[in-house]
Amino acid sequence: MEDVISTTNRITRRRTPMAYQAQQPTQTAHQPAARVLVIDDEAHLIELISLGLKYEGFEVEAAATGEEGIAAAQRRQPVAIILDWMLPDLDGLEVCRRLRSNPTTRELPILLLTAKGEVGSRVAGLNTGADDYLTKPFDFEELVARLRALLRRLQQRSRAEQAGLLQVGDVQLHAATHEVTRAGHLVELTLTEYKLLHLLMRHAGEVLDRHTILNQVWGYDFLGETNIIEVYIRYLREKLEASPSAPRLIQTIRCVGYMMKG
Repeated sequence: MEDVISTTNRITRRRTPMAYQAQQPTQTAHQPAARVLVIDDEAHLIELISLGLKYEGFEVEAAATGEEGIAAAQRRQPVAIILDWMLPDLDGLEVCRRLRSNPTTRELPILLLTAKGEVGSRVAGLNTGADDYLTKPFDFEELVARLRALLRRLQQRSRAEQAGLLQVGDVQLHAATHEVTRAGHLVELTLTEYKLLHLLMRHAGEVLDRHTILNQVWGYDFLGETNIIEVYIRYLREKLEASPSAPRLIQTIRCVGYMMKG
């Protein structure tokens, strides 16, 4: 409760409801508001976040429990989800798992709100599928900045995928031809290597855990070698980072998984 009060104070100190009422919403009549789903059981905090986001140009839908939030995400298809870790029925990590396992909500950006500031807790949230996290108490301006950053990342990824081209650093992947180049030089990959690289590049800058990689590349019913991911990561590194001077693009996040970063 102290976290909620502190967060509320930070929001209201910087921008009070009266201050918002004196503004005009940023969306226009010709530009529909992007819908954000807030899953939190603190009604007062939801009200303040909703009021603030409305005047930042967003439409807000709220859910007070994890089950309600999952149903709302599937039904309403928001552009992003703000998810509290502590909920009365399911915790935020379980909500993340369920959203990521459903094809209709798998790609939705998730910003996790947590009172847990320890590194292990933050890693657990990212490991479960959250795209970013914000520790309570927080400033409303930071919440908006992180939300917009997630949406920009999603838009950039969408434009690149529509064009059939993914790029991280000097590595380019052409989806239409399955052609991969680094610094303009063709890199020959097997089909599995290509699928693994495609997944890493689609989620560039995000940590992917072993469970996600295994399911996305090899499938839920895979019963092969337990170290298959490590083997193929090594294959990719050998082909993409053959030169000793080449920057390492595929990074190992210890005890979590892998991330590709240019």
